[in-house]
Amino acid sequence: MSRPHVHAITGAFGYSGREIARLLLARGERVRTLTGHPDRPDPFGGRVEVEPFRFDDPSRMREALAGVRVLYNTYWVRFDHGASTFARAVENSRALFRAAAEAGVERVVHVSITNPASGSPLPYFRGKAEVERALRESGLSHAILRPAVFFGGRDVLINNIAWLLRRLPVFGVARGAYGIQPVHVEDVARLAVEQGERGGDVVLDAVGPEVFAFDELVRLVRAAVRSRAAIVPVPRWLLLGAARALCAPLGDVVLTKDEVEGLTANLLVSGGPPTAVTSFTEWLAAHADGLGIEWASELGRHYQ
Repeated sequence: MSRPHVHAITGAFGYSGREIARLLLARGERVRTLTGHPDRPDPFGGRVEVEPFRFDDPSRMREALAGVRVLYNTYWVRFDHGASTFARAVENSRALFRAAAEAGVERVVHVSITNPASGSPLPYFRGKAEVERALRESGLSHAILRPAVFFGGRDVLINNIAWLLRRLPVFGVARGAYGIQPVHVEDVARLAVEQGERGGDVVLDAVGPEVFAFDELVRLVRAAVRSRAAIVPVPRWLLLGAARALCAPLGDVVLTKDEVEGLTANLLVSGGPPTAVTSFTEWLAAHADGLGIEWASELGRHYQ
């Protein structure tokens, strides 16, 4: 009997990578993670092989990818923090794709973002476009998935909106008309595994069936968690000032200027049809009791 194919995931113990790993393991596949946190607790009881990132050592990166059929790439950074910068993340991604090509990886499924653009003034969206270009130029067979914003599991944005609504008397939203199209993390994982089985180069928005005005989404979360917070449109400078004031007591980065600019520029909405099925409204009704009970810390997950 032949051994299962090796499927490698950057960040299989993280957020979206964990759901991809869960699906692959349930199918009996052999899973390996490349990670910046090799000592992180393993939620899969040792069933996932662990290799640390070695972006600066091409031969070790090739070894880590030896025998891999499909590489699922979720690696990225949310904001610049110390030596972990968007520019470094782009270079590391190039090194990863070079190593994958040299190791004979058959296919890459890459998780990007809706509406990336090489000319964007926002480093997050510009960097995502640069990584997509590096993947196309690598010659590797690939699928690029472009989710807007995740919900479900241990997400940051929706959970932390709920956390704030449970505790603050006022919740500010940036003035303007702009939307958001959330997608369940398990739907993205299913799309990723499906694309791993296919051939041909594909770019696919990974988005849910519902689009909301951002203030509408906040109101839905407020009602679900039984908050009485007033939702108030405010200028961006005031919103960012309030977010900065919360950083020290929370020990985290609550919100960045680029995130506000990307959201209000309507970059978290797809121009295409939905590709995922889970309704945010239905999920929210079913999970409201546990939403926002604990703060989901970005710094805690990745840097502490």
